[in-house]
Amino acid sequence: MKTHEKLRVAVIQYAPVAFDIENTMIKLETLARAASDKGVKLAVFPEAFISAYPKGLDFGSVIGGRTQGGREDYKRYYDSAIAVPGPQTDQLAALSTELSMNMVIGVIEKDGGTLYCTAVFFDPEGGYLGKHRKLMPTAGERLVWGFGDGSTMPVYNTAIGKLGAVICWENYMPAMRLAMYKKGIELYCAPTADNRPSWAPSMQHIAVEGRCFVLSACQFLKRSDCPDDYNAIQGNDPETVLMSGGSCIVSPYGAFLAGPTFDCEAILVADIDLGEITRTKYDLDVVGHYARPDIFKLIVDESPKESVSFRRV
Repeated sequence: MKTHEKLRVAVIQYAPVAFDIENTMIKLETLARAASDKGVKLAVFPEAFISAYPKGLDFGSVIGGRTQGGREDYKRYYDSAIAVPGPQTDQLAALSTELSMNMVIGVIEKDGGTLYCTAVFFDPEGGYLGKHRKLMPTAGERLVWGFGDGSTMPVYNTAIGKLGAVICWENYMPAMRLAMYKKGIELYCAPTADNRPSWAPSMQHIAVEGRCFVLSACQFLKRSDCPDDYNAIQGNDPETVLMSGGSCIVSPYGAFLAGPTFDCEAILVADIDLGEITRTKYDLDVVGHYARPDIFKLIVDESPKESVSFRRV
């Protein structure tokens, strides 16, 4: 993409149909088409959009014990996760091509008996590009999600720019951010479940630090979006807001181009100029002229980490 051309991007602040792959896929397609109708060429969906971020559930776990009800909650969660790649990613790749729109989507991925919080990437020309597995689940997330490794930390060189994703509190891992900056990320996607007011300033910091456009998407999730037998600590009032959003789009100068928007469903849209990235790096390039490799050095291991490997002798 030429740097003088404007690129229309969007973040999607909606909830899925929790624990329901089929209906979540229908809803995702509807939202993607709505964004495309606005002229959007990159749409970013929230963390765990397919098909649940289980806000408020404890999966029946205490130190030294698990309940049968918690195991049933995990089975429901597992059954609503997807293989990556798999049938759903094939469907989304076709949608990306049809709409001529890149998409970054938070999903719950199942591999063997383990779930991963994953971002998947789609390109109109390349189809399914690949995935990023969240490196560090936060707090109770570690009960239900495995850990990613350095083999899925991509930045894709697409027709619209260099595209990558860092999920939720991974954004508070300075070394990971530095690795993404070194890869030349321009469209820094941050699917999240953090709806606190402190999140948006963090996105501003990253945009300024990395001299990139930051697109952060969070769900607007109400209790009524979840099944009746969803035993969240927040209670059963259908109007209870479990996640209030806070999605935003930020320029490399740290200015909000859209949002942060709270307490409603929304498709937030902005027109961006990738030429701004070069202009901002005039005085700050944290992996270039503003680095001190004589003092500080980061080594990144991108090899896959397998629990079991086989070889023939």
